[in-house]
Amino acid sequence: MYSLPQEIEFWYIIPAIRREFAKILTKKYKLTLEKTGGILGVSKAAISQYLNKKRAGLVKIPAEIKNEMESSAELMVRDNKIAVREIIRILTLIKKVKCACGVCKKYNRGILKLCEEKPVQGE
Repeated sequence: MYSLPQEIEFWYIIPAIRREFAKILTKKYKLTLEKTGGILGVSKAAISQYLNKKRAGLVKIPAEIKNEMESSAELMVRDNKIAVREIIRILTLIKKVKCACGVCKKYNRGILKLCEEKPVQGE
């Protein structure tokens, strides 16, 4: 059994992004769990689980990405309607630095060489 890259993003990377944003928004900006959840599109309970390390603990966000997240969080506090755009932007940056590769190695042993191959073109 294996996971597609999109499944890795869905199950591991996006929750890790939300976890980091939850930490920034609640600690630096002193937002409530409810307000933070509203911005990030998750429940107050999910924010609590992120902060108490009960959810999204398998992926470490690289320092350079965390710096970008600080800038994004500031924008989100000013206008919470841009949160989706900023989460997608951070996800794109994470893809560029191949942050998901560690998770993929754990769950996709034996098929990792497929990551480097180019798609087969139709005849």
